[in-house]
Amino acid sequence: MSSPLPADEPLVCSSRGCRAPAHWALRWNNPRLHDTDRRKTWLACTTHRTTLGGFLDARGFLREVVPAPGSPTLEG
Repeated sequence: MSSPLPADEPLVCSSRGCRAPAHWALRWNNPRLHDTDRRKTWLACTTHRTTLGGFLDARGFLREVVPAPGSPTLEG
């Protein structure tokens, strides 16, 4: 089970050097290291969603991409 993202801190993209607001949560796990139900989260801005997701997907780690909490990508 994944721990919730901090509500009191602004969400920032996980891509190295990027300080843009995160709009997406890339939920993943490494099946060789983690239980099947465990999820780790990388945050992504719109620009880095594809590259971060591609990195995880190429290794078979990406499980889902969802709007980040508090993101304008969430449908109201």
